[in-house]
Amino acid sequence: MTQREATGHVAVYIDFDNIVISRYDELHGERAFHNDSAGGMNPSDAVVAKLEEAHVDLGAIFDYAVSFGTVSISRAYADWSAPANRAYRRDTTQSSIDLVQMFPLSGSKNGADIRLAIDVIDDLSRYDYINHVLIVAGDSDYVSLAQRCKRLGRTVIGVGAARSVGRYWQSACDVFRFYDALPGVTVSTPTAKKAAATKAGAKKATQQPAVRLLRRAMGLQAEKGTDEWVDASSLKNQMLRLDGTFDEKDDGHKSFQAFLSAHSDVVETRSVNRTVSVRLK
Repeated sequence: MTQREATGHVAVYIDFDNIVISRYDELHGERAFHNDSAGGMNPSDAVVAKLEEAHVDLGAIFDYAVSFGTVSISRAYADWSAPANRAYRRDTTQSSIDLVQMFPLSGSKNGADIRLAIDVIDDLSRYDYINHVLIVAGDSDYVSLAQRCKRLGRTVIGVGAARSVGRYWQSACDVFRFYDALPGVTVSTPTAKKAAATKAGAKKATQQPAVRLLRRAMGLQAEKGTDEWVDASSLKNQMLRLDGTFDEKDDGHKSFQAFLSAHSDVVETRSVNRTVSVRLK
């Protein structure tokens, strides 16, 4: 067994301006970051308060990254001279992030997406042991990067703010999670609670697609063998391959087994020697 097979190693790349702006707009309204001039050198006290409310929890992001293995590379790309980004000095130091300075090239564009993509491919060509690439961004410009990483045999994990994430970017990832669904991310302010309530309604609307996904995955898994019973862990992996955004917690279930139990009208489960199997009814 090679080192790459034996141990998970994760490379984390954060389009920092993207997640900060996206999170701000998610909580305060479409284009609020731009309209409030929140990226300026002298934000008002009211805007500073709104920036703090939309503060991105880097610890939660890295806790999630560690669930896939050891974080071997971590980089964040932004104009670090901007007050909105300087406020993360302690957070980035605690997370041992390599800060890449990106000066604005034209308007609000700083070329972070191009620089990030170049660094990812360069790192993967140099470090064969990296088997997971976690990209924090919502821009569909990263679709081509995800495709290249997959061709190189790496697993692509995406994290982004709910309102700004392109659906093509979500689909391009092997696994995708919305930022506010990460373990450890708290929703404590009135504005954030309102956003969370909106997202909760959206999650309820996704329950039916989850059932369709379950049926598709069961059908594909059943074709692989003669036994109608399918191992639950293999089933979940199949569902993630079909739709990297699937997460049973989005439907309010603590575990995949709880998700299956909630859909007993679709599937039935059995447990033999602590191994859970599933079959369509």
